[in-house]
Amino acid sequence: MQNDQIPSYLDIVWSSMSALCAGFGDDEWRLPTDCPGWSVQDQLSHIVGSESTALGNPAPDHTPPESSHIKNAAGASNEIQVDWRRSWPGSRVLAEFNDVTAKRREALAAMTEADFNVETETARGTTTMADRLGIRIFDAWVHEQDMRRAVDVPGHFDGPVAEYAMERMIEVMPFVVGRRAGAPDGASVVFRISAPFALDFTITVFDGRASRVPDEPEHPTVTLSMSSVNFLRLCAGRVDPDVALNAGLVRMSGFFGLGDAIVRQMSYIP
Repeated sequence: MQNDQIPSYLDIVWSSMSALCAGFGDDEWRLPTDCPGWSVQDQLSHIVGSESTALGNPAPDHTPPESSHIKNAAGASNEIQVDWRRSWPGSRVLAEFNDVTAKRREALAAMTEADFNVETETARGTTTMADRLGIRIFDAWVHEQDMRRAVDVPGHFDGPVAEYAMERMIEVMPFVVGRRAGAPDGASVVFRISAPFALDFTITVFDGRASRVPDEPEHPTVTLSMSSVNFLRLCAGRVDPDVALNAGLVRMSGFFGLGDAIVRQMSYIP
């Protein structure tokens, strides 16, 4: 993704979220999602809070109750924005979302190449504004998919934003295979990702380093097959690995021990 594509990618995902939510009634807004502790409305409240902060607006003066799904400081910060809006009707959250993202579009349209390259601090350290906005694109798409699964309205698994988000997750898989799962030298892992976003890719380990390679070996150490929806759910920690394995959401061939270790280490999105 080039810097000049960032505003359009954000526009795409925000527009998709707004269109999805436009017809929701109270029943849809209150549905739980598989993002622990959050309803459909909470998902949108989180995006509103993030983009409102990006506009320079102060966080609400609010202390949410303690909750078991809050695991770290970032989660506690997110919960302030989410819990503050929990008593609102969903339509009010959507109206704020549309207003905040309209203002964000204006701000993004005014950004120069120098603005995209400015260094900024995040929870993960120092990065550029372009990288930070890339995280916002990815985060919004992941939470949109949380909402879509909850209301059983699949969609937006095609196009540039979905492709960008899937590639971000795939880029992490060498780390998962090599460092987290401890795949030995010479190991090869084939991921077969099926619809709605079908893609096969291979990770090999050579000289202690795992990397994505263009060619699939004739006899891989293990092959992991799953839908793109379940690939996302595993990466985002939206499904327990035991559940995924026992329910057949992931199919394996080859060395099951390594495949099992990889599936159990795929969750990386906080």
